[in-house]
Amino acid sequence: MNKIEKITSRENRRLINVRRVRDGDVREQIYVEGRRLVAEALCSGLTIQECYVVEGFGDRELLDVVGKRTTVIAEVPERLFKSIADTSHTQGIVVIAKRQNTGVETIDSRITSAALPIAIFMKEINNPSNLGAVLRTAEAAGVAGLIVSNNSADVYSPKALRAGMGSTFRLPIWEDAALDDVLHWAGVRNLILTAADAGGERNYLDIDWRIPRLLIFGSEAHGLSDANLENIDETVKIPMDIATESLNLGVSAGIILFEAKRQNSMGVHLSS
Repeated sequence: MNKIEKITSRENRRLINVRRVRDGDVREQIYVEGRRLVAEALCSGLTIQECYVVEGFGDRELLDVVGKRTTVIAEVPERLFKSIADTSHTQGIVVIAKRQNTGVETIDSRITSAALPIAIFMKEINNPSNLGAVLRTAEAAGVAGLIVSNNSADVYSPKALRAGMGSTFRLPIWEDAALDDVLHWAGVRNLILTAADAGGERNYLDIDWRIPRLLIFGSEAHGLSDANLENIDETVKIPMDIATESLNLGVSAGIILFEAKRQNSMGVHLSS
């Protein structure tokens, strides 16, 4: 392992950059905090550029692995480490990695080979924790990839990464996508445009999820607008008790995707 640098000043240029990456001011890099998430980043093949550990960090095995992936490892006193941490109870390790750019091409190649022939489109999702939760559920279900619209939260923000628990590093993601571009892409590939909507016309259980689809979720607060829905082939709903206004986005995605997974794994084919 390379020699560990000692940093003792809050105004050290490296620490200044770490805080900027953490706060979303450096688009080309991502901030990864915590032992488990760092381990997921290492296993997922991310390009690790820098590593910062609190003074006295004891996981030598993890540091040895990190040391094979970057030449920059710095030790920081606890009082300074708190200035770069994003959590109250930090685990004492942060890595700065190169932002991935998997894009639409990778999703293209997986539509016919993934466990589910489904790409998910998240339209103006503002809560990063919801984004991360859907990513985690989507990977578990086996979708082809995730598309995140412009005017959404950053899928690589610290909160979204923690909620995704490593899925963000593995699932193909098309970021900052414009609605018209996504609809054109789906149309060229003959994907059925299927939107989850509280007022949907069909029960999600009555849908044939073996057919390739673009599954669309709208914002937590406003859902999809009437103008958005005009371009959709079909809308689906999750029947609920009348006293329940709506479900959490991650829960809704999980219910629908695991019904799709059930159908695909059992060979169920419903008449449309």
